[in-house]
Amino acid sequence: MKTQVAIIGAGPSGLLLGQLLHNAGISNVIVERQSPDYVLGRIRAGVLEQGMVDLLREAGVGERMVAEGLPHDGFELAFDGRREHIDLKGLTGGKGVMIYGQTEVTRDLMAARQACGAVTVYEATNVQPHEPKSEQPWLTYEKDGQVHRLDCDYIAGCDGYHGVARQSIPADALKVFERVYPFGWLGILADTPPVNEELVYARHERGFALCSMRSPTRTRYYVQVGADEKVEDWSDERFWDELKTRLPAELAERLVTGPSIEKSIAPLRSFVVEPMQYGRMFLVGDAAHIVPPTGAKGLNLAASDVSTLFNILRRVYAEGRTDLLEQYSSICLRRIWKAERFSWWMTSILHRFPDSDPFSQRIQQTELDYFVSSEAGRKTLAENYVGLPYEAIADA
Repeated sequence: MKTQVAIIGAGPSGLLLGQLLHNAGISNVIVERQSPDYVLGRIRAGVLEQGMVDLLREAGVGERMVAEGLPHDGFELAFDGRREHIDLKGLTGGKGVMIYGQTEVTRDLMAARQACGAVTVYEATNVQPHEPKSEQPWLTYEKDGQVHRLDCDYIAGCDGYHGVARQSIPADALKVFERVYPFGWLGILADTPPVNEELVYARHERGFALCSMRSPTRTRYYVQVGADEKVEDWSDERFWDELKTRLPAELAERLVTGPSIEKSIAPLRSFVVEPMQYGRMFLVGDAAHIVPPTGAKGLNLAASDVSTLFNILRRVYAEGRTDLLEQYSSICLRRIWKAERFSWWMTSILHRFPDSDPFSQRIQQTELDYFVSSEAGRKTLAENYVGLPYEAIADA
């Protein structure tokens, strides 16, 4: 089999890239090691930046998002007995975010891909890129007991942090930057009404908490837990009690509890590799970078990578501008590092660190107070939260 772009991974970034390429007349095949049901079963992010909302519309898959998603024009910070509203729309000239779960984004993209007839190979094992530094790279994979070869012009590694794309690049060709945090997020999904109309990020002496949602009837809540905590040690009752303790009294009083339909602990890390390109293979999304979820940037950064790669490849095929390919990594990394900074900052000021001394705790408190007490600080929070602009492809 031969195609123009071989995509490893059928998560939202691979599917979104595939849809944009298909709409532009660029053939592509997606190879995914898991089943469609497994991919849809992943519980992930639900806050979409303005840029990702616009990109999904550009791909022609925004109809259900617009109908069922929840536009948010602000969020709240709760600390020291205060609830501070950050007016995203007012501080950014009309921008906001959309609450729409990653599972639903993936479902919409899968449906669009099936409708257009583009090829996705699910349950492909032993996927391996070959000769990415040549002008004719290819993939091999096993399916139904047979080895298959997929020839292509370019490879997009959209297969996540544990995927084969980055691991197939020689270690001495990549520079790794990483920070592992000494805590995780215990999250539950419940069919209960949200405690607040907007997301609430709470800083408390017992640790961080987040009140989020997926719909008017489904909520997603998190509490910070130690890195060594086990999910089986957390009953629903214990979780709800801890969440109420960390929330302002008026929110705790109106919190509606119920049985969890999903419960898990996510470790927190910051991770970036440079460069994000190896010959004709490009790393996209979690294959190249991870952010702690505090800033809601993981899925959104993957979308900006997709936008950059798509716009470069579109010009490569339409104009023969292969010289633009070398811009991919530098363009992506400028935005990635700014999002890494914001996510690190949000994590640093809202969480309780195990080795934090009284001085450090007071600095945390004062840092947060300064930003919400300053118009400039609020604007900085808002413009980072709604997402920095996508960078155009320069005619170098």
